Amino acid sequence: MSDTTLAALSNGLVYASMLAFTFAMFAFALSFGQGRGRSDASQSADTSAGAQVLAQGAAGSSVDVIERTAVEAAPGAEPGRRAGNVGMSLMWLATGLLLAAVVSRGLSAGRVPWGNMYEFSITSALGISAAFLFASLKADLRWLGLFVVVPVLLTLGAAVTVLYTDSAQLVPALKSWWLLIHVSAAIVCAGAFTLGAAVTVLYLAVNRVDKRVAAGNSPGMFASVARRVPSADRLDRLSYTVNAFVFPLWTFTVIAGAIWAESAWGRYWGWDPKETWAFITWVVYAAYLHARATAGWKGERAALIGLLGYSCFLFNYFGVNLFFAGLHSYSGVK
Repeated sequence: MSDTTLAALSNGLVYASMLAFTFAMFAFALSFGQGRGRSDASQSADTSAGAQVLAQGAAGSSVDVIERTAVEAAPGAEPGRRAGNVGMSLMWLATGLLLAAVVSRGLSAGRVPWGNMYEFSITSALGISAAFLFASLKADLRWLGLFVVVPVLLTLGAAVTVLYTDSAQLVPALKSWWLLIHVSAAIVCAGAFTLGAAVTVLYLAVNRVDKRVAAGNSPGMFASVARRVPSADRLDRLSYTVNAFVFPLWTFTVIAGAIWAESAWGRYWGWDPKETWAFITWVVYAAYLHARATAGWKGERAALIGLLGYSCFLFNYFGVNLFFAGLHSYSGVK
C-alpha cells in the first residue's frame, strides 16, 4: 500500500477504536451502576478477602499491590459482571484497533510514529489502555474500567480535533535512535501515571466518605462510588505502588532525554521549557514518594502531591509544546 493509503487506514482505525472505546465506556458505566458493591460491614472491616495482585519490581521482587474485596455472591453472578465483561472485551478490541492505527501511521511515514503531538497522543492513549489491560490480567479491575476509558477517549478526542497533523518526515533533530528509547519510555510512563492518577482520585473520594461517616455525618455524594470500589486503604496502596513502580522509568526518561540532547545539540541540559517541566514533574513525584515515607504526610496529603505531579506531567505533555517556543516544539499543530 502507498504511504497515503496507510495514513488514511491509520486515521480510519483511530476512529474505529474511538467507537469501540465509547461502547466500552457505556458498558463499564452500566456495570458500575449495577454493581452492588460491598456491604457496610465489609467496607468498614475491609478483610483480606479477594485476589492478591503481584507486580514484579525492577529487581524481580514481588510487590503486594491490592486485595480486592469480594462481593458476596455466587461466582460469576455478581451484579454488573456481564456488562463489565462486555466492557473488558471491547477494551481489548479497541486497544487492538488503536495498536493497528499506530503501526499503520508509522509505516506510512517509514519511521516510528512519534514525530509530533498527534502521534504521541494516540500512542499515549494506547499506553493507558495497555497498562490497564496488563493490570487486569492480574486482578479483577472492571470497577476501574470507567475511570480509565474516559481519559483514553479524551486523549484521542484531543488528538483528532486539535493535534492532528498529516503524516510527514521527521525534523532533523528527531532522526535518532534516542527517539525510540526516550519517547517509548515516556509513553509507558504516560499510561502508568494516568492509571495511578485515576486510582488516586478514587482514593480521595472514598477517603472523604470514610471521614464523613467517622464524624457521624451522612456519606455524601461519593457514597455510591465508595460502595463499588476497594477500600481507601487498598486504593492508597495501589496508587502508591503504581507511582513507585513507574518513577524509576520516568527518571530513566529524563536521563535518556539529556543524553539525546547532548547528541543533538551538544549539551546535556539547557533548561529548555520541556526539560524544565520534565524535571519539575520528577521533583514532585519524588516529593510524593518522600511524603509516603513520612508519617504525617501519608494518605490524603501525599495523594494530593501525587495529583500535582500528574498535573505537571500533563502540562509538560500539552502546555509546553503548544504554548512555549523551544527546541522541543514539535507539536506539528498549525
